[in-house]
Amino acid sequence: MLADATNLGKTRMADATELYTADRLAWIEDWYIRDTNYTCPLASIVKLQGQIPLASRWGSGRTSSSDGQAFPIAFRKPVIANINAKYGRDPVALFYTHVSDRYAPFHAKAISSTVRDATYVLDGLLDHQTDIEIEEHYTDTSGYTDHLFALCHLLGFRFAPRIRDLSDHRLFSIEKPAHYDGLKPLIGDCVHLKTIRQHWDDVARLIASLRQGTASPSLLVSKLAGHPRQNHLFVALREIGRIERSLFTLAWLQDPELRRRVTIGLNKGEAHHTLKRAIRFYRRGSVSDRTQLDQDLNAMALNLVVAAIILWNTAYLDRALAVLAEEDVQVPEEYIRHISPLGWEHITITGTFQWKGAHAMWGRFRPLQRAAIDRLKAKTA
Repeated sequence: MLADATNLGKTRMADATELYTADRLAWIEDWYIRDTNYTCPLASIVKLQGQIPLASRWGSGRTSSSDGQAFPIAFRKPVIANINAKYGRDPVALFYTHVSDRYAPFHAKAISSTVRDATYVLDGLLDHQTDIEIEEHYTDTSGYTDHLFALCHLLGFRFAPRIRDLSDHRLFSIEKPAHYDGLKPLIGDCVHLKTIRQHWDDVARLIASLRQGTASPSLLVSKLAGHPRQNHLFVALREIGRIERSLFTLAWLQDPELRRRVTIGLNKGEAHHTLKRAIRFYRRGSVSDRTQLDQDLNAMALNLVVAAIILWNTAYLDRALAVLAEEDVQVPEEYIRHISPLGWEHITITGTFQWKGAHAMWGRFRPLQRAAIDRLKAKTA
């Protein structure tokens, strides 16, 4: 797992540890490394991190954000379809990650850089194996479409993307624009309610299929987008999405707290990218695996290591705050909300990995650094 997360590979990881050879690591990978062996421990780590009192002061655990992070492709003959001008002239692969408001990365997947992020938003919201119950989700502009607005609403999620150039997007009304004098310059057209009524049964069947997991959400979204004019279900979802997007736009313009909440959620995802870039350090984090399965395993390995670091940091930050409370040092609540468990300055990323006796540390804590506690006391005095 560390070999995939750091991008060292099995040969270099074997050189960095005294316990396993490269052949042994290859045998372990063939027999034991699969997606379920990443999702199950990730669910346990996320659950344990959410039970630490400090985590509840960062958020309710019911909001999340998702974003993609680009890593270069190391193929000798890269496919031209992997090149996206947004990320430069070189081909890249994206690791798409869902992060809760408590900093827990509860889902990760490798996706193509040429596919819109919105295609994979529902995968993380519906297919994760953790006990997190998301109610509100944030993305940037590339993570939204009108159809995603519709699907999120029908599935019980509040979708709140940060849309670039929002002033260029027009609202859609139920009645004719002439009925809304104050909003008439902002309204582009009317919603076709007849189309929604005619195909409502098909929409309901689609939502039931997504809820039951009979089909991949990203697959269904991509298939619907592949034949937009011939697919009446696609048109019906678009009309529902236009209603939801119009309501969201009005809420965005009137609610500063919503704008602040979305920005905070997306910033937490961006901070995750910085930590992942530091962990996946070898060869600039380049992706050398060609198959989708191997790339997904790389993304999940990196996500699991980051989740373990977040758990470690959350536990020790909570203990440090408890020590300060015992010494009558009160840290203001507005400071605690800005404390992040994404630091890695205290973690030795490179070097020799020692595994002997590591099991004896399970369930135990190392002593806190008294000098750090004293510095924190001086800052809050």
